Amino acid sequence: MDIALEVWDTFIGDRLYAALLPVSLSSAASLSDLHHMSNSTLSFFGASQPFIYEPATRLIYLEPSKYAYMSAWPRNNIYRQFLSFFLIIWIFGLITYFISATLSYIFIWDKTTVRHPKFLKNQIPMEIAQTMRSMPIMSLLTAPFLVAEVRGYAKLYDGFSDEPFQYYSIIQFPLFIVFTDFCIYWIHRGLHHPLIYKSLHKPHHKWIMPSPFASHAFHPVDGWSQSVPYHVFPFLFPLQKLAYVFLFGFINLWTVLIHDGEYVANSPVINGAACHTMHHLYFNYNYGQFTTLWDRMGGSYRKPNEELFRRETKMDKEEWKKQTKEMESILKDVEGDDDRQYLIEDELKKNL
Repeated sequence: MDIALEVWDTFIGDRLYAALLPVSLSSAASLSDLHHMSNSTLSFFGASQPFIYEPATRLIYLEPSKYAYMSAWPRNNIYRQFLSFFLIIWIFGLITYFISATLSYIFIWDKTTVRHPKFLKNQIPMEIAQTMRSMPIMSLLTAPFLVAEVRGYAKLYDGFSDEPFQYYSIIQFPLFIVFTDFCIYWIHRGLHHPLIYKSLHKPHHKWIMPSPFASHAFHPVDGWSQSVPYHVFPFLFPLQKLAYVFLFGFINLWTVLIHDGEYVANSPVINGAACHTMHHLYFNYNYGQFTTLWDRMGGSYRKPNEELFRRETKMDKEEWKKQTKEMESILKDVEGDDDRQYLIEDELKKNL
């Protein structure tokens, strides 16, 4: 993530830290003086060595402005790196969440889902509120991984000439999917253990029929724990830097897509929106993130109902009744009493 950090510093971070933590209040200082004064504060403010600009990648060159040398926290300061990553994950996480979820809501999500018997009263505002509460905490917990990466502890590499062996830059993508899918399967399945389900994972299972805005609506520890494999991967396996940035964006988009209710992938391999809807409806199935492989091996795979893939039956009331009956039976075993307030029930009470 050093590429993302360099872009942030060039356009936002350098000016931000120069304003908040200036190395000198003298506006007449020369660039060389500022460089010297900045580096003289290193031992006190947490940087291990003088800041010397080195591009994060050979593919991009962003010449630092004078502001890069005007803060008591230079770019290589560990506290600055931590704070920067916290802000990057939080701010840009919310931006990508709102853009992708809103576009999915407008152009993909079937609005008749709100008539489903298990769609909650005020569900979408509650999904957004849960995300807004959780995102800063998830960002705080994630930032240490990214700090360790940029400080050289990960196995990130730059170009094809740096790959460990020929064609690894292609192999890294399926390797990333298989490794993270395996880890998330077991983490997700563990979150359904009765000892921790209600306190950690139930906030995400509040949404029986999720909208795209449910994609990041987790308890913060739940959401963070399921993201850990993505950040552990580059410490165990080589990963190309730009590929990491791409995968980070893909993961956020995929998380929205499996909550969009558009059942396109009727595939025995891909764990798409239909498979994930089965998980939200019936709790104990389809824990995988990308594929059905580990669910099949772990005995937790449930094939999506064929009715979901036909427009005329997808939102049929008889199909909804069947889903509701089974869901309520399973919910009693998993949660006990159901404390959710459903939209249809609320409207029926108003009409009495």
